[in-house]
Formats: sequence, C-alpha cells, structure tokens
Amino acid sequence: MDILSNYISNFEWESVILTAFRITLILVIAWIAVVVLQRFLNRLKARLLKNSQSEGEPPGETEKRVETVVRLLRQAALIGIWTTVILIALREVGVEIAPIIASAGILGLAVGFGAQNLVRDVIAGFFFILENQVRVGDVAVVNGTGGLVERINFRTIVLRDLGGVVHIFPNGTVNTLSNLTSKWSAYIFDIGVAYKEDTDRVIELMKQVGKEMFEDPDFKSKMLEEPEIFGVDQFADSAVMIKGRVRTKPIMQWAVGREFLRRVKYSFDQNGVEIPFPHRTLYIGEETKPLDLKILEKYPMNARASQDG
Repeated sequence: MDILSNYISNFEWESVILTAFRITLILVIAWIAVVVLQRFLNRLKARLLKNSQSEGEPPGETEKRVETVVRLLRQAALIGIWTTVILIALREVGVEIAPIIASAGILGLAVGFGAQNLVRDVIAGFFFILENQVRVGDVAVVNGTGGLVERINFRTIVLRDLGGVVHIFPNGTVNTLSNLTSKWSAYIFDIGVAYKEDTDRVIELMKQVGKEMFEDPDFKSKMLEEPEIFGVDQFADSAVMIKGRVRTKPIMQWAVGREFLRRVKYSFDQNGVEIPFPHRTLYIGEETKPLDLKILEKYPMNARASQDG
C-alpha cells in the first residue's frame, strides 16, 4: 500500500490531464474531419450522378459506378485520418513513433516492390471508373481485341467477343482503348455501283431509302438523324464506291446499318441499278479444241474402231 500511495502521490496529474485533453482535442478534430469528408463525398456523389444522367447513362450503372468510386475514396480517406490520429495519440502518451513509421515505410516499400503490378492495375482501374472512359454494356476495343464490356473492376476489365470468348485485361496493361458506343455510334458503309450508273441518281435513291427508314417508327427511335451520304469516295477495279454514315444511339449501329443495306439492295433491284460483282468468262475457240476432238476429226474411222474394240 505504501508503494501504491507513493506512486500516486508522485504521479504528475497535470501532465495526465493535459495529455488527455490533447488526445480528446485530436479525436474531436478527427470527428470534424470525418463529417466534412462525408459531406464532401455526398456532394461529389450527387454531382457525378447528375453528370452521368445528363450524358444518358442508365441509372443503374450510374449509381453502381459512382458508389464504387465514392466508397473507395471514403475508405482511403478514413484510413489516412485514423492512422494519423493513432500515431499522434501514441506520441502524446510517450510512445516513440519514429521506429513505427520507419518500420511501416520499410514494410510498405517491400510490399510495393512485390505488388507493384497490382497497385498499377488498381490505380488504372480507379481512373477508368472515375473518368467514365468505358462502362458495362459498351462495345470496346482493348489492345486490339473487341468485345462487349461485361465487367469493370479495380484490377481488370472483362470483354466478351462475338464468338463468346471472354478476354480479361489487367487495367495496368491497357495501352489502347477505343469505345465504340460512347454517347452515340455510327455505321460506316461503302456501296459499289457499276461505272455505267448515274451516281447522282444512285445517291438520290440512297437518300430516299434513308428518309423512309428514319420515318419508320421501328428505327426512328434508334437513329439520331437521316443517313449521311458523303458521295463518290473512290474508283475501284469494277465499281464506283459511294461512302456514307448512319449515326445511331449507342450500340444500335449494326442493327440499323444492316437494315439500311437490305433496303438499299431492294431499292437498287427495283430501279435497275447494278451492283457489280466479279465475273469470269471461259472461252474455247475453234483453234483450242481438246486433243481427243482433233484425233476424232483427223482419224474418224480408226478412232471409232478403237472405241468399238
């Protein structure tokens, strides 16, 4: 009891109270920082949702993408805040934090060297999602491979091509990314007609087909405007090529483009417009008759006798 009494009597209560006050103040400041962070993230979330909806992104995909970004930012910020609070609190109670920071730095360096590809993939994936470069449901070409985007994770982007093959690309290895269905899409066509055809008349027929298609309720909702006919693009070996474009809503370009080509073919058939295709003519003249025919003509009796024998 005497030892305990001496320890209590020699205890620096003023220092303890001051340390407790400092730690309390640190916790209050941390709590205020968390509240400010939460309000900032809520405003950021609302702004991102508004921007994405104004661009025509589906609400479900918008909320999922924005929630992913906000959750990652919240987790990173909270880890930073509470790590700082713990280190300051330890210093206030007399714990030397320099060795802890040095050990954490060495550990972080070792982990960084071992997982640098993982860190690179995660950082790249974060910016993919934040900048909305590509979304689930888009058709994209990644490093030369095209397909439908099925999933976008912080580490990988997953495509499924037309043949059903699934391609997985780590985000850090994506060198080229082309989005074919961002905001609007387009179907480019090159239609060849015979050299004898009146190209002005052909262009008018194509414009008429495009106008009728744009007025069709089944396709008007998919098209942004009537097809653009650019005109004669080149003189090919056996055809005059006419180039044009159909602008559509995202991912609708192939369905609209195929229907447009079908109607153009039908219109050309009705109006007698020739679409050339390769021809091959085989001619055998009198001077190139087969060898057995020459023998029959020169030696008819001998050939007939040999056949009868």
